[in-house]
Amino acid sequence: MTTIATESETAYQKSRRAFAMRASAELEDASAVQILTWAYETYGPGLVLTSSLADTVMIHLAERVAPGIDVVFLDTGYHFVETIGTRDAVQAVYDVNLITVTPKQTVAEQDAAWGKDLFARNPDQCCALRKVEPLNDALQGYRAWASGVRRADSPARAKTPIVGYDAKRDLIKLAPIARWSDAEVADYIEQNSLIVNPLLEDGYPSIGCEPCTQKADAADPRAGRWAGLGKTECGIHL
Repeated sequence: MTTIATESETAYQKSRRAFAMRASAELEDASAVQILTWAYETYGPGLVLTSSLADTVMIHLAERVAPGIDVVFLDTGYHFVETIGTRDAVQAVYDVNLITVTPKQTVAEQDAAWGKDLFARNPDQCCALRKVEPLNDALQGYRAWASGVRRADSPARAKTPIVGYDAKRDLIKLAPIARWSDAEVADYIEQNSLIVNPLLEDGYPSIGCEPCTQKADAADPRAGRWAGLGKTECGIHL
């Protein structure tokens, strides 16, 4: 989650990273709405939001600033039915343009090409095929993307900047609620009567694909993701 410059970076990339670092420092103490307002004023329709639909905090914040904003949801083909239901509810309730993105192969086609249940044998490859590559394609044409990543999510995300530079996709990357605690998220949901994925109230503090997600202790929200596989990230935010 850090923004570390490398010797192989071009002058253009270094300039973009430096810009992101300056913006992140300036916006560190800003509210989520102020951060999104800056992003929308800077990038306009070139700003996109991604959401896993565990909750709708970021969607609610974004529609306040930019009604009709594009929101990308990755339908991996392995989602819980509750997650798909949350997507459908968001489409009906919120003033956003929800874009459902699917992998190039269906689950059946992937099974035929790579063998059944690739997620159990090679979860990194499965995530690459069903999450990372589809997102890379979906983000083409945008200039900046925002997500609901928070520093409290996991140790790997503890240094998430408010504004970073995603060199792999050449995009400015925003984390408007990076500083929010779990309690602040819960309070915002309650105060605004937001739609949430029902699984959050059923012992799933972090929700991904059904075969790779288990219930977990809230003290370690991501412990239920890829349990026993030594994996904590799908690769989207790396």
